[in-house]
Parts: sequence; C-alpha cells; structure tokens
Amino acid sequence: MDLTPGYRELPPPHALRGVVASLWLRVSGDADEVQVLPDACADLIWRQGEGAWVAGPDTRARLVDREPGDVLVGMRFLPGAAGGVLGVPLDALRDLRVDIAEIDPAFDVDGDLAPDEVVARFMSAAAGREADLLVLAAAHRVIRQEVGALARDLGVSERQLRRRFHAAVGYGPKTLARILRFGRFVDAIDHGATDLARLAFDAGYADQAHLTRETTRLAGLSPARLIRARGA
Repeated sequence: MDLTPGYRELPPPHALRGVVASLWLRVSGDADEVQVLPDACADLIWRQGEGAWVAGPDTRARLVDREPGDVLVGMRFLPGAAGGVLGVPLDALRDLRVDIAEIDPAFDVDGDLAPDEVVARFMSAAAGREADLLVLAAAHRVIRQEVGALARDLGVSERQLRRRFHAAVGYGPKTLARILRFGRFVDAIDHGATDLARLAFDAGYADQAHLTRETTRLAGLSPARLIRARGA
C-alpha cells in the first residue's frame, strides 16, 4: 500500500459493494487540521499505533487534528448500511466516535498491524453481513420524494420508515435528504464550481438563501467561505 502523504480512496471488492462506499487511506505529512463534513455515512477507522473505532453519522462539521506521520485506514459504509453491518442502531452513534471493541469485536484490529492487513481484516469481518434493503433503496429517493409518498411506495407506514431510518442511517429521511443535498454542493465546489446561484439550483435548493442557511448549519461556514476553505 502506498504510504506517501495524502488521501486516496479505493473501490470496495464486488462482494461488499452493496454495503461499502469506499476504502480509504490518509497519511499525514506535516501536522494539519482536517475539516470533516457531514456526508450521510458512518466510517470504520483504524489509526496506526492506536486501533479502530467507529465514526458515527455526523450532523455537523468537526475539525480533526492530524499529527505528522499519522496513518489512518477507513471503511466508509453506504448511507443506510452501517447499522445492519455493525449490528447496532446507528442513531446511538450519531455525532460520536466509539471504540469498535464496544460495538463489534470482530472488527477490532490491533494498532500495530500493517495497513494492508487492516484492510483485509475489515473486509473479512464485513463479508456476508446485510443491511436493511428497504432503507438502502429509500436512501436514493429521499431528495426527490416526500416522506409520506415514499413510505406508501415502499409499502410501510411513515412511522416505520422513520424508525428504520434512525436504526440504519442514524437519523430520519428528512435529515438524510438535507445532508445528501449538501453533499451535491460540496462535490460541485470540489470540482471547481463557484457560481452560488447555479450551485443552489443544481444541488436542489429552493434558492441561494436556502443554500446559505443549510451550509452554515452543516459546515459552520457560509458557502463562499467553504469554497475558499476547500480550495485551500
């Protein structure tokens, strides 16, 4: 595995693509501070010399300090998958970082292993585990479909749909829609877009003011400041 400083993602093996979004590696060069934005996912993270923990689904941005030479390996679950794979209601982990040994010892990985071995252990432990398929299907539709209509299409009550979302995603369908919409905006600015009116329209916001309110709530920054921060 390439351990030069930087961040990179790898696609999951075919057998895990129903529950895993990506495998990732971050190697720090100099000391830095990383802004982690809500992305509707939960991550299983290992740090060299320390071990593994779960980063639950975030509803706000957080700043994470990285020391020179830090090596982190992660398995990022698809929205709606982590609750079933880890066997824990994900709303219990919302906005938290919890030692994986307290949740599922099968994923507990020693901090002295090589990163390649960590990836192999994570994939082995996740193999054969299943997510809530109804929630996985619904997660792709929450931005464009009202919750009541979505529940009717899926043949469940709104109450049951919300309960299953809280267990599988970590929060309800409306919060997931907000964070996925915000993710569209972040992806666009990471690809160089800067026209806020156009960004608001393309991401699905009612208008630019709506984009500004949501970005401030989720990232703690205005859209313009977030664009500058991401560019840096």
